[in-house]
Parts: sequence; C-alpha cells; structure tokens
Amino acid sequence: MRTELLIGGKWGPGSDGQRITVFDPATGDEIASVAAGAPEDASRACDAAADAQPEWAAEAPRIRSEILRGCWQILIDHTDELAEMITNENGKPLADARGEVAYAAEFFRWNAEEAVRIHGSLGVAPSGGNRILVRHPPVGVVVMITPWNFPAAMITRKVAPAIAAGNAVVIKPPSETPLTALRVADLMQEAGLPPGIVNVVPTRRPAEWYDAAVDNQATRMVSFTGSTATGRRLLRRASDRVLKATMELGGNAPFIVFDDADLDAAVAGAMTAKMRHSAQTCTAANRFFAEAGVADEFVEKLATAMGALTVGSGRDEAVNCGPMISSAAIDKIDGLVKEAVGAGARTAIGGTPVDGPGYFYRPTVLAGVAAGSPITRHEIFGPVAPVIVFTDHEEVVSWANDTEMGLAAYVYTTDLTKALHTGERLAYGMVGVNRGAMSDPAAPFGGMKQSGLGREGAGEGIYEFCETQYIAAQW
Repeated sequence: MRTELLIGGKWGPGSDGQRITVFDPATGDEIASVAAGAPEDASRACDAAADAQPEWAAEAPRIRSEILRGCWQILIDHTDELAEMITNENGKPLADARGEVAYAAEFFRWNAEEAVRIHGSLGVAPSGGNRILVRHPPVGVVVMITPWNFPAAMITRKVAPAIAAGNAVVIKPPSETPLTALRVADLMQEAGLPPGIVNVVPTRRPAEWYDAAVDNQATRMVSFTGSTATGRRLLRRASDRVLKATMELGGNAPFIVFDDADLDAAVAGAMTAKMRHSAQTCTAANRFFAEAGVADEFVEKLATAMGALTVGSGRDEAVNCGPMISSAAIDKIDGLVKEAVGAGARTAIGGTPVDGPGYFYRPTVLAGVAAGSPITRHEIFGPVAPVIVFTDHEEVVSWANDTEMGLAAYVYTTDLTKALHTGERLAYGMVGVNRGAMSDPAAPFGGMKQSGLGREGAGEGIYEFCETQYIAAQW
C-alpha cells in the first residue's frame, strides 16, 4: 500500500505534513492515512511532469505502446490485490471490483494499440501553391481530477490515452479513495513508465490545489470526471488560461420499457443499469418509464429482483449491493425517497436506510411516480428505482429529454425500427438498446448537453489529448 505523494517518480510527504484519513464505508472504520498535498505540491508535480514529458513524447510510438501493454498486464496480474483495495476504500462488492480492474486494465491494452495509430494527413492546397501537412502532437501536461466511484477505471480511462499520445499527467484522486490511485501509479512505474510521466497528489484542499495546477505555466489541459456543478466551476477557472478541457459529468439516465419488450430481459437489464457497482455510477438508470400495458408487471418483477439482492460489506462474496460512500449520501437518498412518497409514490419494496454500522440503503422500487417530480430531477446515485407510467410514445421521448443531462439512456423493445427511431431522438451521448451496460474502451464514452465535453475511449479518445498542427510547405 502506497500512502505518500508521487512526484517526479519519488514518494514523499506533502509540504505541510497534513494527512487524509481513509475510511471503510461498510464499517465507518479508519483503514489508512494518506499524505495530503498542498497547492505547492500540485505545482511541483506539474513542473516534474513538464520536465519528463518532452523525452517521453520523443519516444517511438512502439516503445510507448509496449509500456502501455505492460501496464495492462501488470494490472491483470494484480487483480485480486487491487479489487480488495477498491472494496476496502470504496465499498463495492468484490465481484464488481474485479470487474472494474479488468475494465481499467483494458484501457491500457486498447491505447497501446492506438498509440501507433495517431495519423496526420498530407494534401495540396486548392490553389496548388503549397502542401497542407496536418499532424497531432501531444498537448503536454494534463491535470486530471477523478471521482471515488471507480477508483481505478476513471484514472486509466484518462491516463492511458494521455500517455499513449506522449503527454505527462498530474492526478488528483478523490480523498475518499486515494489508495487505489497511488497503487495503480506504482504498478505503472513497475511496468516501465519513466519517472515524472504520472504524478499523483491527493489533497484536503481541492480548490487551492486546482488553482495552483491550473496557474502553472506547464499545464495545457484539464480532464475531469465528476458532478456537473463542479465541472462548471472547473471550466470557468480553466478558461482563465484557455486550457483545453474534457469533462465527463453527471447523468440522469432514462430507462424506457415499451409494451412489446421482453420483460424478463428488461428487468435483467434494469438491474444491470441500476445496480451495477451498488448503483453509484454516472450511467446508472435514474428514471424508469414503463408503458401502461406492462407497467404493473414490470414493477412487480423489478421489486422481486431488487428484493433478492444481498446488502452488506462488499468483502462478503455473497453481497451484491454494498454500502454507499458516506452518511451524507444516505441522507440525500432517503430525503428523495421520502419526498416522493409524500407526493403520492408507492413503495413497492425498500424505502429506508439499514440500521447499524456503515452506510447502507435498502434496494428500493417506487411506483406511481409522476414525470418531472423532484426525484426524477436529481441524480440519485443510490439503489432507488422510480417508475413512471407512459401511454404516448412521443410524450415519453419528451419526458426522457426533459433534463439538462444527456449522458446515457436505455431502450427496451423487440421492434428494431422503434428502438432505433427512439434512440436517434434521445439527446444522450450513449444509448443502450436491449442492453443494461454499454461502457467499452473501444466505444466513445461521453455525454451531450451538461453531461460533458469530449469523449473517452474508441479512436476519438486519444485525439482529445492531442493538438492539431498545420504546416504549409512548398517543395
């Protein structure tokens, strides 16, 4: 377990000696103490990244590719260790944690292949006077801020394409889950990544940390995953220096079940879309729209499936719904449920926190929820499924789009024409058709509207960390 800052390839304390206490959300117990970086440590890390980056960018793409493939292999080799660490500080069930490690590692393998495929172009100006050469050099130093819900994958999804393109990075992991970030960086260095290419600086002073990193002259880009409210603030601050930015922000995913859907498949997909990683994902289904002809049966089947979940510590292999990240999360979830019930919703199952140590909430299904009610306006980030009945296909698309968020959406129907027609009208960056999961390193992950800017993954992902340079040449 690494518990110090990583700057320029060296481990050490923060300049002011402060520490971050890491807690197990399943018990509330302290599990580690991690060095907290001060703003000057963030700036120092940016300087270290700037010193290391030119030589890394000058390496042959094949060399960068092979090191990334080594990073993939070393994460796979340490799957059990990393999964246990994720479960300890994040709470997610071990099976989900192992899945996260596999997913996180795959970004290294995918971008190892992309590193040798950054293409430019050569053309002739229409006037015939010169050649047009276009190339894609790396941005330089990238500041990254990652969330607690995927302590490994939200790092590798950013770091892998960034370093594949020849950049160096400075990471601020969340104070709730810094251990995984530090260990992943440690393993990357073991795999042969040169010192200073990846720097990790946890902090207790995130706003000051960010200001210091953004104001450092070496910083050329910001990549953030987190809430829309925080993303807006970070974008405003990054604009002071006109920094390039990618933002993967909040969601409010609709899950639409038409009358002709395979209902058992829809319920299974709903459980995946809602409850994967204990319902604490930005792509989690947040609002369930069931057509009137199947609504009652859908509620009944979904409540049965939710009631069959085992709630408890993620370290227990039998558990498939772990703790929420904090007591504040429980308060938010419970407040939304109580407000919905007070407005006339019916609790089909669950609806209350679990007494005892740790931060647990019972898997919940709410029937009779009104479209546009408060619980449908907020990202719940917990095991609560509000179900809204619809009768008009045009209206349900309107309801689904009635949000400033536009990350993920789900559609269940056996009519392919209806599925694609609906999907094309949904203002979301990603649409799952008869699927409850859609994330893949080979696919462009990202949202529309206030759910983000840019894409992570696929062929698009690596170019987010590149500039576009045009050279006018004559020969």
